[in-house]
Amino acid sequence: MSDVGVWFVGARGNIATTAIVGARAIARGETSTTGMVTERPPCDALEFPAVGDLTFGGHDVRERSLREAAAELAATGGVPARETIDAVADDLDAIDERIVNGTALNCGPRVAELADHEPLETDRTVAAIVDRLREDYAAFCDSEGVDRLIVVNVASTEPELADPERYDGREALERAIDENDRELPASSLYAYAALVDGHPYANFTPSTGSTLGGLRELAAEAGVPHMGSDGKTGESLVKAALAPMFAGRNLRVRSWEGHNVLGNTDGRVLEDDRNKAGKLASKGGILDGILPDLEHNRVRIDYTPSLGDWKTAWDYVHFEGFLETEMTMQFTWEGSDSALAAPLTLDLARLLSFADERGEGGRQPQLASFFKAPDGVDEHDLSRQLDALSEYVADHAAEDPVEPTPEPATDD
Repeated sequence: MSDVGVWFVGARGNIATTAIVGARAIARGETSTTGMVTERPPCDALEFPAVGDLTFGGHDVRERSLREAAAELAATGGVPARETIDAVADDLDAIDERIVNGTALNCGPRVAELADHEPLETDRTVAAIVDRLREDYAAFCDSEGVDRLIVVNVASTEPELADPERYDGREALERAIDENDRELPASSLYAYAALVDGHPYANFTPSTGSTLGGLRELAAEAGVPHMGSDGKTGESLVKAALAPMFAGRNLRVRSWEGHNVLGNTDGRVLEDDRNKAGKLASKGGILDGILPDLEHNRVRIDYTPSLGDWKTAWDYVHFEGFLETEMTMQFTWEGSDSALAAPLTLDLARLLSFADERGEGGRQPQLASFFKAPDGVDEHDLSRQLDALSEYVADHAAEDPVEPTPEPATDD
């Protein structure tokens, strides 16, 4: 098993901070692996890099330290606990040294407001930005002795790209980079810089990322695994589990209304309708794929600053049964946004590392259950998505079974 690095885009944001604190707390025996898919059956049948052995670095446009980011999370939402932060404080300081300035090209004014210093695009062409990102990845691998690097995008949501078809081929995409096409979004530049040098990429956001045709072509040609988009962690997770119930029982859902309120940086950025559009599309698309006859499918997202890192979703389902009987279901989902998302980013890093080690390039459909809008996968039924992951694990476990850990010797 080679040494694996996890490079977070948005490394000082809430999700990355929580993931790093959690991974180091697991390494130090301060917390459990609850919430990690790769730590339970069937995935624990595969051999992954140990959570405590992952090496972290990243890009961000903010200067606040990981300690400061974690302390703010603790103060506003109670997660992580202060004693957990204290237990890993030295680790956070060391990782802070591996976080470097990034780009926020075409991320919108709300993201630009978060920057504490000039992002890379201020005085660089697009090609120069890409070169710098590639240099940063390489420098991290060299300095930390990392053999395999997984890039995970957890940065704030970008506005949707107006004309993604312009970049459908690798040649068109690389020409756009060389010609300083400043309509390219940051998420795709991070993805290109990763994939062109053989680093797997996961897009945990609704941003464009590696969904561009040119990037898909590049990943397939280079044999590099990638997957996205938009982590499925809360209300959308419940929708993906509940909607098949209505479909399976032939109950006609007429309307599904979802109202989300959240208070963290993500909520603040999504106050801008341009940034919000992609998130609304990925959240709404889940039901479209399961309930094609749905008459009304609406999602609202509102920023409520006092909630901190917590989010609440209220859903109202109006459905029709036998004898045209009209009925309703309502549910409320409330949770810590980052505590739900963070372990999944660690899972994705481990699963992409596993795929990369076995030369499985291109999109990774077995990871569809992690995403609201899984790239290249039309199936949105959560149980079927989980079955796909289980089948993938079973195939590989049969080929390469994990050796059981020997019991310690005794004096008996």
